[in-house]
Amino acid sequence: MKKFLKILIVVVLIGVFLGTIYFLYSKSEEKPVVFQTTTPLTTDIYKKTVATGSVVPRKEIEVKPQVSGIIDQIFIEAGSMVEKNDKIALVKIIPNMVSLNNAENRLRQAKISFDNAKVDLERNKTLKESGVIAAAAFQAFELNFNSANEEFKAAQDNLDLVRKGETSRNRGSTNRLIRSTISGMVLDVPVEEGFSVIEANTMNAGTTVASIADMADLVFKGKVDESEVGKIKEGMALILRIGAIENETFDAVLEYISPKGVEEEGAIQFEIKAAVKLKENQFIRAGYSANADIVLDKRENVLALSEALLQFDGDSAYVELEIGNQEFEKRYIKTGLSDGINIEVLDGVQKDDQLKLWNLSEPLKPKN
Repeated sequence: MKKFLKILIVVVLIGVFLGTIYFLYSKSEEKPVVFQTTTPLTTDIYKKTVATGSVVPRKEIEVKPQVSGIIDQIFIEAGSMVEKNDKIALVKIIPNMVSLNNAENRLRQAKISFDNAKVDLERNKTLKESGVIAAAAFQAFELNFNSANEEFKAAQDNLDLVRKGETSRNRGSTNRLIRSTISGMVLDVPVEEGFSVIEANTMNAGTTVASIADMADLVFKGKVDESEVGKIKEGMALILRIGAIENETFDAVLEYISPKGVEEEGAIQFEIKAAVKLKENQFIRAGYSANADIVLDKRENVLALSEALLQFDGDSAYVELEIGNQEFEKRYIKTGLSDGINIEVLDGVQKDDQLKLWNLSEPLKPKN
């Protein structure tokens, strides 16, 4: 019995020893690498450059008063739609005291001349009817009366203009009334009733009463770096992405590239403008920030593959094509347009070819 136990213990020890040796051997042996493969894809490839900027109306007009004074009434508010010549606001004239005094003096003098001419006309009219003076002599008095009458009316109108900014004869076309110069949407009304405003003249730009724009005609204004401006030209397509409108893009057409660059933070930037194509019944607020992808070149519905599959031999590009179960061969290919992620394949592979991922082309090496 003791002899049997000794033999059993020896057999168990030998088995444990052999099992340990097998385990260590199998653990140290490198496992074969199973390479991953993928196939080419059919897709659209766009080569783009990016411009940053904002979406603004093509025509934004600042409406200014024609006379200085105080805003008496405002007829619109921001967001309102107006037509050309619609009323915007009414200005109350604050007369200049020197001009007012001169106008009053002119009226008094005109009244004196008018009264004197009227007396002369009536006196000489009696003499003409009596045959004392000829009709030709009377005509001079009649002319003098008519002239004095017109001067009196002009002096009255001048005084009304100085006091009120309008006369009884032109009240419908007074320049106290500020009117819209275009049709569109009111973007801003920076004044309120009671605000003092200054007329636009050669010495002063005047006070802005309202900003009006046609919101159906928008443009993208942006900047392009000098390294990219040589690659673009008028007529190119843009794809706009507006930060405030998620998951939606807008088409635009490049229509202007500034001939002169401006230095910004050490880099030369060129201004560009592009006409935005709005969809039906779509509204975009003025001033939205946006990024524009300028399409330099494109290929639609072409055979392409991920640039991660490419390997290079000098100036030639190749992929590893599976020809059997985990058997691969080099296949040189001819490439076309790239967007930095995918690249167009002109020749060398077919749509159903299995291509090895190059970053798993070498077996793993054991650690020391």
